[in-house]
Amino acid sequence: MKASTTLFFLICCFFSMAQPPRLDAGFEIPEIKQGEFVIHHTGYAFLYNETHEQANWVAYELTAAETINQYERSNRFVMDPAVTTSTADDADYRGSGYDRGHLAPAADMGWSEISEQESFYYSNMSPQLPGFNRGIWKQLEAFVRNNAMVNGVVYVVTGPVFTASMPVIGHNRVAVPSMFYKVCLILHGNRKEGIGFIIPNQSLRLPVDAFATTIDEVEKSTGINFFPTLSDEEEKVVEHHFNLQEWNWGKAHPSTNSQVKTQNQHASSQCMGITKAGARCKKRTTNENGKCYLHQNQ
Repeated sequence: MKASTTLFFLICCFFSMAQPPRLDAGFEIPEIKQGEFVIHHTGYAFLYNETHEQANWVAYELTAAETINQYERSNRFVMDPAVTTSTADDADYRGSGYDRGHLAPAADMGWSEISEQESFYYSNMSPQLPGFNRGIWKQLEAFVRNNAMVNGVVYVVTGPVFTASMPVIGHNRVAVPSMFYKVCLILHGNRKEGIGFIIPNQSLRLPVDAFATTIDEVEKSTGINFFPTLSDEEEKVVEHHFNLQEWNWGKAHPSTNSQVKTQNQHASSQCMGITKAGARCKKRTTNENGKCYLHQNQ
C-alpha cells in the first residue's frame, strides 16, 4: 500500500471515530409534496424545476471524511441523464456573462469519482454572477466544510430563491435567480443546531455571517419545509433561532455582537437589498421577496 493511501486511510479512520452519531439516511431531504419526484445521485439528491431549468433544492450530508478530496475537478459540464425532461446545456450559458454555479459544490463531492463527476450535471447548476460565485458563495461553501470537519457531519440543503419576474438566459430560458439560500444543521451530542443564509446574486464584500438568518426565514422566502422529520420541540431550537457562536467560521469571525437571533413575532426580516455603499440594508421588512421598499427592483 502506498504511503499516501495509508495516510488517507488513517485520516478517514480518525474522522470516522470522531464523528458524533449520525441521523437516519435521508434526514436532509425537504418535505415532498404530491406529484414531486426526487432524483438521487451518489452524493446528493435534488428536486428539479423544469420551468426554471434548475433545481428547486439540492440536499446532501457531508461528513468530515468526505471533506478530503481524492479526485480533482473534472470540469466536464454535461446534461443530467436522470432528468427525463432534459436540462440546460453548454449553449445556455455560453456568452451569457453568468457562471455555471454549483449548488452541491464539487469540493464537497471529491470523495468519490462518480459523485465528483455527477456534481457537474447541469441539474446541479444555476446562473450566478462571477463575483458572487467566486466570492461570497465560495466562502459559504468553505463554511460548510469547516463545520463538517469540526462537528463530524453537517446536513445541507441549498438552492435558488425563485421570484415572480426573473431574467432568463439561453435557448432553454434558464431563470437567473436574484438570491440563493443555504440551510445547515449540525449535531452537538443529542442537541441540534440550525442556521440559514439568503444571499443576493451579486458581487459582495460583506462577511458570510452578515447574511445568516433563521431557517424559518428561508422557509418563508422559498416555500420549502426543510428538515420535516424534526419533532415540534426540535423545530423550536433548530428553525426558530440561530446562534453564531455554535458554528465554526474558519479564519472569519462573526461580525455581529449578538450571539443569538430569533424569529420575531411579526415574521419581519432584515432587508436583503444592498446599499450604494455596498453594505446590506439595515431596514426590516415583511415583504415576501425579502426586500424593503427601497430595494424592490434589485
